[in-house]
Amino acid sequence: MNAKLIFYPVLLQIALTLGIYVYLAIAKSRALKLRQVDLERRALDAGAWPDSVRKIANNLGNQFEAPVLYYVLALMLWALSAVNPFSLAAAWGFSISRVFHARIHLGSNHVPHRRTVFTIGCLLLLLMLAQCLWSLALEP
Repeated sequence: MNAKLIFYPVLLQIALTLGIYVYLAIAKSRALKLRQVDLERRALDAGAWPDSVRKIANNLGNQFEAPVLYYVLALMLWALSAVNPFSLAAAWGFSISRVFHARIHLGSNHVPHRRTVFTIGCLLLLLMLAQCLWSLALEP
């Protein structure tokens, strides 16, 4: 199997994160135009922004939590030549779970649904971790 295939789902996660940056910039610009921002507090206090902007900013912060582990695991799988259909499916599953997580968070923000999708993503990270550990254990 071509080990570089692991980088396609990684690119999806990166594109998601960059897309949320753009969405946040648009939302902040809109809030500024509508004068919904406390200009004195905006540099240091997230509470200066309306809830709609804070929700996007919170989701952007989420893209630097579990996905950081994902990036490391994907690189480890590639470096260990451990990319196989199992690890590739887990990588795609994680990236897709993050898209669904962002959609829920930025939409209805229904916490039980968001938590379920987050849990699925974490389980997929555990599978990727197991694959890394397995590959390391098999190394001479």
